[in-house]
Amino acid sequence: MSFRATVESMSKIMDEMGITELDLERQFLFGVYRKHIHLSKQQATAVAMPSLPVSGETKAAAAAATTSGYALKSPMVGVAYLAPEPGAKPFTTVGAQIKAGDTVALIEAMKTFNPIKSDRDGTVKEILVTDGAAVEFDQPIIVIE
Repeated sequence: MSFRATVESMSKIMDEMGITELDLERQFLFGVYRKHIHLSKQQATAVAMPSLPVSGETKAAAAAATTSGYALKSPMVGVAYLAPEPGAKPFTTVGAQIKAGDTVALIEAMKTFNPIKSDRDGTVKEILVTDGAAVEFDQPIIVIE
């Protein structure tokens, strides 16, 4: 089979299977084949990407938190965890005394767990997120008095 026939055959197979990239190695012939798909102007419209959902309860609690006490806010978008692992004792609880530098939560972003540390001493007045909840950038996590 000639090189051209091989490429045409690969192109046909890719069309039939609905794939756009194929990595092939066969005797002395190897390479990556990419099929470019051209979209019409109608198909190329932008799609708005929604942000992580935040429950109404969390939004209401966050709004209330800013009126009394200091709200420690999330520095990133991710998933909040209130304990180091499932079933473990939480980092902090309502009424607990915390010091600056104490870890109060973890936020998982891009498969990395980031400790969220208190930036001041005080008493935890309220925890505004639930374990495993999605959090937005600058969303209040806990209220410290």
